[in-house]
Amino acid sequence: MWKRIAAFAVHGLTASGAVLGLLALERAAAGDLRLCFLFLGAALIVDAVDGPLARVIRVAEVLPRFSGVRLDLIVDYLTYCLVPAYIVLKSQMVPAPLAPWAAGAILVSSLYHFCDRESKTADGYFVGFPAIWNIVVFHFFALQPPAWIAATAVALLVALTFVPILWVHPLRATRFRPVTLAVLACWSIAALSVLLQEPPAGEIVRLTLAMAAAYATGLCLLRTFVLRCGEG
Repeated sequence: MWKRIAAFAVHGLTASGAVLGLLALERAAAGDLRLCFLFLGAALIVDAVDGPLARVIRVAEVLPRFSGVRLDLIVDYLTYCLVPAYIVLKSQMVPAPLAPWAAGAILVSSLYHFCDRESKTADGYFVGFPAIWNIVVFHFFALQPPAWIAATAVALLVALTFVPILWVHPLRATRFRPVTLAVLACWSIAALSVLLQEPPAGEIVRLTLAMAAAYATGLCLLRTFVLRCGEG
């Protein structure tokens, strides 16, 4: 009985991401993007911890009828894709005539990634851009690039969804893990500082976010074109 209770608690934790996504969407509709991204950040933390908890508790064995993987995908589509697409549609981050097209492209291309049965490698990388639009749109919010640059970035990342470049999962990739986790920690501190003050972000924070993105990009290119191992 206690194992079942613990397993249902993990599913409940995963499902709480849907509530956080709803709260984020409501804040986005009200124009309060700082609080919106705080809710999305909380959902990101939930997504980071529920998987390890599920494996420790062996949820799939205790509750075989309920698919935690399917539940996680549903919640992730809401928080990683739908809410960020709405922000792009309404927040003037991209030129107004392009906003519906950009938001629609985010939603449709992300469906391809979520339905791809071969979207991950054995060593913790995603195949094609992994629909982390919550992170992308947060960078638009923090760095405030010109609208045409943001629109170009959206178009490029949508296209890269269908290109087999390998994108790092910072918590699962084993190679360079200590450095990757250190960069993730620095990025997290910088991101939180953005949300606790009025934009635009300070120069040090902006530089930290940009360098973290550059590190992740470099690691993806290294894994794709140099370290051709661990495919799966």
